[in-house]
Amino acid sequence: MALEETMICAGFGARKGVTRDAVLAALDAALTTHDIARDRLDAVATVPRKRDEPGLTDAAKALGLPLVIADDAALQAAATHCLTRSKQARSATGLPSASEASALAVCGPAGRLLGPRITLDGVTCAIATTGRKS
Repeated sequence: MALEETMICAGFGARKGVTRDAVLAALDAALTTHDIARDRLDAVATVPRKRDEPGLTDAAKALGLPLVIADDAALQAAATHCLTRSKQARSATGLPSASEASALAVCGPAGRLLGPRITLDGVTCAIATTGRKS
């Protein structure tokens, strides 16, 4: 990736059985919060335990993006940069926020969150980028 290029990743956490539409609604709410269009997304991500969640995989397909499964080492490294500290997420994943950690992990060491995750209908969504602050 060239220095001037920006990567934007949406990270997700979700209750079991969430629908594709719920995932897309949470994504749209997060993107709207940060004034970002869907077509600017480079990746969608989640934690290993959610790799086969149909709502997440179906949403990624609808977006035309692969669902990237963040690896454990990258998730642990990203955990210290999460803005949200959720007891539920910690209990389920060992992370303060599955959505924030997965977005950061996929963006890599240069990644930063645009803000805390949003929660909507059993889905959490966080947006991370490698871009510079405006």
